[in-house]
Amino acid sequence: MAMRAALALARRSLGRTWPNPAVGCVIVRDGEVVARGRTQEGGRPHAEADAIAQAAAAGLSLKGATAYVTLEPCSHHGRTPPCADALVASGVARVVSALEDPDPRVKGRGHERLRAAGIEVAVGDGAAEAVEINAGFLMRVKEGRPLFHLKIASSLDGRIATASGESQWITGPAARQHGHHLRATHDAILVGGETARADDPDLGCRLPGLGQRSPVRLVLDSKARLSPESRLATTARQRPVWLLCTQAAPSAAREALAGQGVEIVEVEAGADGRIDAAAAGRLLGARGLTRVLIEGGGQVAASFLKAGLVDRISSYRAGLLLGGDSRSAVGPLALERLDFAPRFRLVSARRLHGDTLETWRREA
Repeated sequence: MAMRAALALARRSLGRTWPNPAVGCVIVRDGEVVARGRTQEGGRPHAEADAIAQAAAAGLSLKGATAYVTLEPCSHHGRTPPCADALVASGVARVVSALEDPDPRVKGRGHERLRAAGIEVAVGDGAAEAVEINAGFLMRVKEGRPLFHLKIASSLDGRIATASGESQWITGPAARQHGHHLRATHDAILVGGETARADDPDLGCRLPGLGQRSPVRLVLDSKARLSPESRLATTARQRPVWLLCTQAAPSAAREALAGQGVEIVEVEAGADGRIDAAAAGRLLGARGLTRVLIEGGGQVAASFLKAGLVDRISSYRAGLLLGGDSRSAVGPLALERLDFAPRFRLVSARRLHGDTLETWRREA
């Protein structure tokens, strides 16, 4: 039960802790929970330090207690002191970790430090859920890129707009509300330049009480054609906007957007002159992002699918048909054989009033 509570705490921090993982910690003594903590905004304090501080503020001793942590306590000095040292100093007798941290700066050293101090260490409780919660962090550590989660709101025949471009609203209020919750659990939202110009979106989280959890907004715009008067550009000083462009983007366009507070990030172009999806993934990983939600449009979805970078799909489907002359959720993939098609495994399906939400995971 204590590890389940720690995992729930970790989920609450998703989207707020990058470049650090989202971790939960619950400390139990004599069968009672005496402290809880989770990684705070910006990645500090860490979950263990947060829990220890709460116990200290309440005047509670942790001597002989058991700490349940969803990821191995860190063992290196970064922006915060090592959590393994903090746990040793706190007097806990046992630490239960869901996972070993694959970060080369840790990778078993935290557990070793605890054992060297005479603390009993157990690893593996809640591992499967811990892996899913920190799939983005693990992806960045192991592959150098964030986890990419494609969100699609479409008709039954996989269309996201009519031939004229009308798209508001295909899905109903419950699906849109769920989509905003999805935004709040990611570090960044990514759209293509065409979508940004056509829809002039804000890309914030509009759920009550979660406005402050609006993530970094990313625009893939090879020639920096986003208007400096767009909603994204004019709010860039309040909430970060990174515009990813290629060397072909004119300096005047870059300067106009930068003047509004948009951060201009140059990315390698592919053979077609568009932004190379793999290069964008590496760059975003190097900048610390762990979870990126792709929201549109069809060409961006296709480019990340072709590059094998889409790890999750959340598909919101409405009970209407728009036909072959409407706009597809995914652009051309140029597939010659079914064997080459990106494949995903259904994880869950649920109804959201009149719509259906299906969650898919990329096949290994």
